[in-house]
Amino acid sequence: MNYLIALGIVVLLVVIFVQIGKITELAGKLRGEEQAEEDSNNWNARFGLFFMVVFLVGSVWSAIYYAPYMLGYSVYDYASEHAKGIQFAFNLTLFFTGIVFILTQIALFWFAYKYRAEKGRPSVYLAHDNRLEIIWTAIPAFVMSILVVGGLKVWNETMADVSAEDVPMGYYDASIENGYIEVEATGMQFNWLLRHPGADGLIGEKDYKKITAVNPLGQDFADPKNIDDIHLDELVLPKGAKVRVRITSRDVLHNFDLPHFMVKMDAVPGMPTYFVFTPTKTTEEYRNDLSTHPVWNTPYDPEDPEGPKRWEAFEFELACAELCGKGHYSMKKIVKIVTPEEYNEWLAAQEEKSFYLNEVRGKEGDPFLDKKLSLEKKLADRKAEAEAKENAPAPAPVEGDSSSTEVIVPEPDSTTVTPN
Repeated sequence: MNYLIALGIVVLLVVIFVQIGKITELAGKLRGEEQAEEDSNNWNARFGLFFMVVFLVGSVWSAIYYAPYMLGYSVYDYASEHAKGIQFAFNLTLFFTGIVFILTQIALFWFAYKYRAEKGRPSVYLAHDNRLEIIWTAIPAFVMSILVVGGLKVWNETMADVSAEDVPMGYYDASIENGYIEVEATGMQFNWLLRHPGADGLIGEKDYKKITAVNPLGQDFADPKNIDDIHLDELVLPKGAKVRVRITSRDVLHNFDLPHFMVKMDAVPGMPTYFVFTPTKTTEEYRNDLSTHPVWNTPYDPEDPEGPKRWEAFEFELACAELCGKGHYSMKKIVKIVTPEEYNEWLAAQEEKSFYLNEVRGKEGDPFLDKKLSLEKKLADRKAEAEAKENAPAPAPVEGDSSSTEVIVPEPDSTTVTPN
């Protein structure tokens, strides 16, 4: 019904404009063509000035009004190190192009008004003006030089890959200055397949010829680096760590997009790409920043006013920014940025979810079927340690207070303390 109403309005407007044209044509015949043409010129020139004012005011107002909803302005801030350089380059470009935009619009409509056709006004033919040509060539060249040089600097910093001296990490260790964590994102219709390298920090080899229903990435399990690789439902990364994302596609063109980190790179079939970035805010810190703005203190679900606020339900997300088919909209994954301590705890809990251990180990095609794996021993020892702690007898209460369960622990070279 709404479409029919909109269509009816459009048809009605067309009919109105056609009738206005016919009336104008008839009025011109009655008053004389010259007078009608002069009136038309005057009317169009004045309307042009009016449109210019409304258009420019509307442009500025809409930019201010929608600023709280645009990344990089007002409410939002980017959560990665390299984003500051890109935002500066964008703002610099917007500054210069904004000036040019306003001045050219004013000149366009003012000239249309000032030099409209009038009786008795002679035309001027200007064939050449060296000074004018120098001005309109030199100024754009100077501005473009600033933008291009600045843009190239930001581009080179943003697109720099890790070096041969950098050290891949599984668990995050801040003491390793040149350490980085590498993860893999493979786009397919219509999902992101995320792979973490596990504790060794090394992503295993894969071959598209090995892709099956059981092995969606085509991992080569004869490569020991694949043994501890983990398939993820959501991407978990530590704040402050350099992260290298290896980006591939299994079918068509996709685009790896983390809008809150200003990370965006095509996933191209047969041509691996990458992006290196460093998160600067945890998910919780970003939520706290959003909570200070009224627009984010409205209910997340309008139909549940007592439910969580928008800032409480906020999550970083991974999206596909390339139209890849009918299910394009569903290519969304949650991204969690946590503290280094939380990240290491999370990774320790994920090790037993190794794709190889759960889907390949002990089955037909297992290249290490008759061999013992250090990962299995590590997990077994960890499980035994946890069971030993669980089955250990409860500590005796402190003497003199039968109701107390606190344990007095003597610290080396210190007085006795009671732990919290």
